[in-house]
Amino acid sequence: MKEDFLQNFTSLSPAEVEIFVKNLMEAVRMGMDPTGRGNSNWDFSNSFFFVGSMLSTIGYGNLSPKTAGGQLFCVVFSLFGIPLNIVFLHHIGKILSLLCERLAKCLYRKGVKKKTTRFLTLLFFLVMGILVFICVPSVVFQVMEDWTYGEAIYFTFITLSTIGFGDYIIGRQPSKRYFPYYRILVAIWIIFGLAWIALLFNLLSNLLEDPDTKPIEELIPVKRVTRKKRKSKRCPSPPFSLEGGLS
Repeated sequence: MKEDFLQNFTSLSPAEVEIFVKNLMEAVRMGMDPTGRGNSNWDFSNSFFFVGSMLSTIGYGNLSPKTAGGQLFCVVFSLFGIPLNIVFLHHIGKILSLLCERLAKCLYRKGVKKKTTRFLTLLFFLVMGILVFICVPSVVFQVMEDWTYGEAIYFTFITLSTIGFGDYIIGRQPSKRYFPYYRILVAIWIIFGLAWIALLFNLLSNLLEDPDTKPIEELIPVKRVTRKKRKSKRCPSPPFSLEGGLS
């Protein structure tokens, strides 16, 4: 590539090309726009996305603070922000578990058997999570970033699993016009997607550690679901629990 460039621009020496490339890379790392349009990578949308990727520990590496003050603030902010983010994700995970718990109660009230209820609830958790947090966002990324669907699926999983290689990053196409707050919406998707995939990984790890356990019981801690008897209102049916079945 460098030889082709030198053939087109014969007035430049190899040393001058090296200096130009080095300065260009440094400008990109500092958050400057190399196209000369005067835009900065540190606008509100990109900064919001950077904070989200930092607190979620994804760390794509495309943006990073270069000044001493920015680096110091990043360390202090992460020191308090990451634990708070973990607590926040834990509460979101509880909400997702509560939704599955309500579904289990609803199925049991309609006469579905205990084992069938567990299976259907787990199936709902997996299928809806894959659709909402992986399949549908991948379609959006495919359209917005001009990726293939396979590349979009790859990006969603690498992001939600917090691997964050940084080889695929949203909002980096100079020729594309992104709608306002595109990166902010992606950051919100990351937050809820992390909660879902954390529950999924916890489910799989428990299953691999002890195949005899029933991880769905930990995911959906249904404690009590009662039925009213037709003949007598004073004698409610025994409570239903996914942890212990009928007790």
